[in-house]
Amino acid sequence: MLKTLLNIILYFASFSMLAQSTISGKVTDEANQILSFSNVVLYNSNNDTPLKAVIVEENGMYTFSNVKNGTFIVEASLFGYKTKRSIVLNIDTTKNVTFDFVLKEDVPENLDEVVVVAKKPVITQNAEKLVVNLENSEMVNSNVRDVMKKIPGVLVTGSNLSYAGQNNLRILINGKQTNYMDMQTLLREMPADNIAKIELIQQPGAEYDADGSGALINIILKKNVKLGTYGTLKSMVGYADDFTFRKSASIASFKGKINWQAGASYSRGSWREDLQIIRRVGDDVYDQFSRSPFDPNTLRINAGLDYYINKKHSAGISVQRVGSSSNRVTDNVTNITSNGILDVLETDNRFERDWTLYVIDPYYEYDDDKNKITLDFTYVDYNSMNENNLFQVGQSMVDYDNQRYFQDADYNIYTYQVDYKRILNDNISVRAGLKLSSVDSDSDLQSLVQTTTGDFINNPNQTNRFLIDEDIMAAYAKVNVKLDKWSFSGGLRWEQSETTGTSQNLNTSLDRTIAKFFPSLSISRNITDEIAANVAYSYRIQRPSYETLNPFVYYYDPFTFEQGNPTLRPALTNSFRFNLTYENQPFFGVSYSRTDDTLFELISQNDATSETSRSVINLAKNENWSFNLFAPLSFIKGLEGYTGVIVNYNRFMSENLNPVLDNKKWNMTWFTSAEYKLPWGIQSEVSGYYTSGGFEGQIEFDWIAGLDIAFSKKFMNDQLKVSVELEEILDRKFNGAINYDNVNANIISDFPRRNIFLQLSYSFGNKYNKKKSRKNSAGDEVNRINTKQ
Repeated sequence: MLKTLLNIILYFASFSMLAQSTISGKVTDEANQILSFSNVVLYNSNNDTPLKAVIVEENGMYTFSNVKNGTFIVEASLFGYKTKRSIVLNIDTTKNVTFDFVLKEDVPENLDEVVVVAKKPVITQNAEKLVVNLENSEMVNSNVRDVMKKIPGVLVTGSNLSYAGQNNLRILINGKQTNYMDMQTLLREMPADNIAKIELIQQPGAEYDADGSGALINIILKKNVKLGTYGTLKSMVGYADDFTFRKSASIASFKGKINWQAGASYSRGSWREDLQIIRRVGDDVYDQFSRSPFDPNTLRINAGLDYYINKKHSAGISVQRVGSSSNRVTDNVTNITSNGILDVLETDNRFERDWTLYVIDPYYEYDDDKNKITLDFTYVDYNSMNENNLFQVGQSMVDYDNQRYFQDADYNIYTYQVDYKRILNDNISVRAGLKLSSVDSDSDLQSLVQTTTGDFINNPNQTNRFLIDEDIMAAYAKVNVKLDKWSFSGGLRWEQSETTGTSQNLNTSLDRTIAKFFPSLSISRNITDEIAANVAYSYRIQRPSYETLNPFVYYYDPFTFEQGNPTLRPALTNSFRFNLTYENQPFFGVSYSRTDDTLFELISQNDATSETSRSVINLAKNENWSFNLFAPLSFIKGLEGYTGVIVNYNRFMSENLNPVLDNKKWNMTWFTSAEYKLPWGIQSEVSGYYTSGGFEGQIEFDWIAGLDIAFSKKFMNDQLKVSVELEEILDRKFNGAINYDNVNANIISDFPRRNIFLQLSYSFGNKYNKKKSRKNSAGDEVNRINTKQ
């Protein structure tokens, strides 16, 4: 009996030893060079759960010991190379299994893409877009406006954006439109804590909405892609006309099949815009000055969840809520000189504004080695409540009736989208998609005027409720082909939009249906080993924003107002671009675009009432030529970054206006961003620009320039980062002039300069960080996987 029991024990012991096997192999590149310090991960093939991870040794070998019986997949990865997986390995009675990996270099999908040698920010360029990676930037990015200043060639003056002489830029967030928010709100009040990178899309392909006549700026938000649990705490304080601060926290975790992240931030903004307009009305001179502070309190909360069902199927959802509230007073002073007599009218424009934004975005994705299908739904709810009181203060001989406005807006946007991509082989890939967007816009303005008895009564000339219903259907197809030294990308997009605008005050309704095809293509060729060239074309449409279609009359001061135009037509743009690269770096580019029925902000003057107004109209044509030179700064020892020059010709013309409008001008813009490592581990970054002047709509402006400097240093094993930024160091105001028809005006715009910001950023948890040693960085990744067991 004892002998039998002993035999049983020995049998199971020997079986257990057989069940413990070894998986090993070698990792090399296509040139048979050893790829030491690569990451190799062992997965359970049934549920794709990572079990163990090791680092490839200096001899190129990896080993998993004591592997139990079962079916497994081994995955090898290294930054700069395509991740590769083994076949399913069956481990039963075999003690040793060998599987070698040969990794290929990671070539971007757009085959003509190149990388500029610059560490912070990292810049990539292809025929369609330029990408700026901001995750490692030393600058203190408080809001979206700060981030825009990091894009080469983009000028930020106050609340205005321009690129290559064009002001008609569109801002996207994760590829989705932001037409429901006005530009000022988006730039000033949208926090930048979770922005990873920005794409300057110069020639949009068929996969992008055809909306827009200028460049698209696509803001890519951060997404958790690292294993483990980690977080970041940030605190910023600064001075820009007044004290400003921001507090934020984020946390993310990726374990097993669940990947989640959450974040929150609270900020008090501080900004100011001063505007002076000196204009002639007949023989009289009107000197108008407005001082407009901005002090929004903004709270942002966001969360996301991804569930990896298996290695091919995944689903998830992201939610975001942003809310802002502000109370401010704009001081208006108008000095009127008539026949040598000076009179003064002083008014206060008091604003109370609250807005909230909700975004819900669930998705499903199927992804194998050759096919990728994405189903995406987005719901956007934006609403705002505004009270505006324009009251006279002090004593004046100028008659003025106090006014009060209540303006509410509610936008609901539903977007359904499906995208499919297939890789036919190493040289050919195709993609296609369908999209449906539905927008319900409700804007309600109540305008009141004060009577001599002190009561406020309805002003029927301004009170209005304006509704917009818009449905857009779209379908596209695109192909990428590489053949020897040539590469080709071509796409075709079809869009049909149906828009109905209803003015309840005027009891009118406007219906508009537009159905068009929008082609796009690019061709690239390697001329020599060093020189490559590409040419791209796109055809696009710019639909009027919901703000400009609204026929409301809105007064900024007693003599200046803005009025919408519900009869606006879309603008259509043909755009061409040629790029020349040297040693895989952007070197020279030239672009030409022509926009018919361009949307143009016209400033006009009524001499009888002495009022000026702004309204968007359809101008006959806009032509733009742009020539740019771009170079890295790495040829200077110790310096990283880039510099460049854009020479631009812009022309706006229309023979339908009386008198004929023909504004044209050449201008030059220089820009640079450079990073230098100082002693004691201090990192520095300088960003600056200069432009010789140009047109901002109807305003011809003089030269302007900007300069920002930032310093940072890391402490506590790189967990704590201290950053200091000096912003808008140069004291140069915006000086412009309008000389058209009876408008003869000089414009001076100013905003806070010589601002300073201090930011503390603390990272905690086992977040992946690049170390000086490649082995250390790989080890961190391995530890993260192994600690999950």
